[in-house]
Amino acid sequence: MSLNALRLQPGVAAQPPVETTGFVFNHTMLRVKDIAASLDFYTRVLGFRLIDQRDFPEAAFSLYFLAYVPEGTQVPGDDAQRRLWMAGIPGVLELTHNHGTENQDGPVYHDGNSEPRGFGHICVSVPELEAACARFEELGVPFQKRLSDGRMKSLAFIKDPDGYWVEIISNTVRA
Repeated sequence: MSLNALRLQPGVAAQPPVETTGFVFNHTMLRVKDIAASLDFYTRVLGFRLIDQRDFPEAAFSLYFLAYVPEGTQVPGDDAQRRLWMAGIPGVLELTHNHGTENQDGPVYHDGNSEPRGFGHICVSVPELEAACARFEELGVPFQKRLSDGRMKSLAFIKDPDGYWVEIISNTVRA
C-alpha cells in the first residue's frame, strides 16, 4: 500500500497539523514486578542502556528509563539537562516498579495478550534476525513465536520477565 493510499484511510488527517511540528513519540511505560529481573532482561538480553532513574519513596514506586543510544553518547549528568535531553529522544522505554510487587505470588500485571485483550507488544529491530533469535535461545529467553513457527517467518516474539511480548524484526535487507 502506497503512502498516498494510507492518507486516504478514514480518520487520517491529510497533513499533520502545523501545531504538531516538533512533537516526538517519546516513550512507552510498562509496569514490572521485579525490577532487577526486568533491568537484566532489557539491558543484558536486549541491549538497552539505563539512562535515568527516578525514585518516589513516599509513593512507593520508582521509574527506570531505558533507550538505545549510539555508542559514545554522553547522557547529561545534570538532572534538568538530562530530563530535557530524554524528552527529545524517541523510543524510550519506561519501566515502572511499584515497590513490594516483587514479593507477591504469581503474575502482578496483565500483559494484554489474553482475555481481556488490550496492550499487545513492543518491537525491537535487529541487524541479524537469525543470530539474535539464536542468542535468545541460548540465553533461555521464553519465546511466544519462533522464526520457524507459523506463516510469518520474518519475525519472532520473545517474552520479558512479566510476560510482555517483544516482537523481534530485521532492520536490514535480506540477501
